[in-house]
Parts: sequence; structure tokens; C-alpha cells
Amino acid sequence: MEIIILPTAAEASEVAARLIARQVREKPSSVLGLATGSTPCKLYQLLARMHREDGLDFSKATTFNLDEYVNLDPTHPASYHQFMEENFFSHVNLRRESVHIPDGMVADVPAHCAEYERAIRKAGGIDLQILGLGSDGHLGFNEPGSSLASRTRIKTLTERTRSDNARFFTGAQEVPHHVITMGLGTIMESRMCLLLAFGKAKAEAVAASVEGPVTASVPGSLLQFHPQAKVLLDAESASSLRRAEYYQGVYQNKPSWQTDL
Repeated sequence: MEIIILPTAAEASEVAARLIARQVREKPSSVLGLATGSTPCKLYQLLARMHREDGLDFSKATTFNLDEYVNLDPTHPASYHQFMEENFFSHVNLRRESVHIPDGMVADVPAHCAEYERAIRKAGGIDLQILGLGSDGHLGFNEPGSSLASRTRIKTLTERTRSDNARFFTGAQEVPHHVITMGLGTIMESRMCLLLAFGKAKAEAVAASVEGPVTASVPGSLLQFHPQAKVLLDAESASSLRRAEYYQGVYQNKPSWQTDL
């Protein structure tokens, strides 16, 4: 696990964008795992600008989103279908047939989840997975207590997560209770995981994920076992890390052959 601490969320997002751009340029047919929420918005803006100004080409890439609400129409303003359309898909040249988002409106959720897993395998697995971190340490919508080996499935949201996400709806009562989410086992099979966490409200979850024990109570801690996980933080989200100074020194003093940007 590499911990990258930068002064601001904008600077951390720029590093993340460069990592993703390098992945796509080196492997145009990359399979990208995408996240939603406020955290990756700046990242998607930067990737769109790279496409527009620098010719970053997504035409051969395939994408799989982490999650979607159950029984929320894809046209609903708070659906993740709409989020991705507004924040990323409409700004780059991804082929629509190569875009995959869980369908929260399906009649047979278990069958749909199994098919989502098969589609990921058929695509060759996820090369780079973008992740956010919940204030309680959840990844995707894998709430505390989720199986560390879980696959794509239906999950019930905690009241804390519903409260955190109420800002995207007209009120907390409108936030669905259920979601379809990639499982922790699915996420861990990605070749690279890129976790972004910004702001003081994430500091406790970041510290527990990075420096605490690996436990189902903090799903983000499972990334300690990932062979290529990069955690991009701003100063506020890193403020509870005991070894922040060391992580900064490691990043700033890499040998030239190890520098990846």
C-alpha cells in the first residue's frame, strides 16, 4: 500500500488522473472500475480535460461501476447512471456498449449480480479500480461487517451511509435502503486499486484503513492486503495518520527508476 499525501484534494486528484491516463495510454483496452460520489468529481473533470485537450483516448476501454441503488430509476437525478453520464461519460469517447453499471431495476437481483461478475471476468478483469472511502470505512457499498470475500450482491445501507448520502436527494427519507455493489473480493481482484479520500470527515476512516488492523468492521482496511493499492489523500484526510511524515518522505524521495509519474 502506497500512501500519497498532498496538500489539497485538487492536487491529489491530479496525481490520480495522471495514473489513470498512463494506464489508458499504455493499454488502450484497459478495463477501468469507476466510483461515484463527490470524491471523484474533480478526477473525472481532469480526465475529460485530458481527453479534450491532450487526446486521451477511451474508445477501446471498458468500464464497470462499483454500485447502484436498488429500485431507483436510471433517469433519477441521484442515480449513479445519471452521475456518470453528467460527470464523465458525456465528456469522453467511451463506447456505450463498453460501459457497465449495475441495474437496480432488475426483477432478479441475484441473477443480475452473477452476470455482472461474469461480465467482469469476460472482459479480462479490472486493470485499475477507482475507490472512495465512506466515513465509516466502507468501500463501494460494502458496509462494516461485510464479508471480506464477498462478490457483487445486494446490500442494506446503514443509517449512517443513508444520512451521508442524503445531500444527493431532496431528503434522507428518499435515500434507498438497498444497493447493488461489487463485493470486497471482486474489488481485491483488480490489478491496481486507487483509493481517494479527502476532508477531515474521512480522517478517522483513513487512519483505521491504513494503520489499523485488517477487519470486516473497517472494509477499507482490506486494501492492506492488495499488492498494488495507492491511497491518495489531502492534508485533512491524512491528519490522523501516525506515520504521515514517513509516507510523505517515501513519496518525495523515490529513486528515479521507481517514480511512476
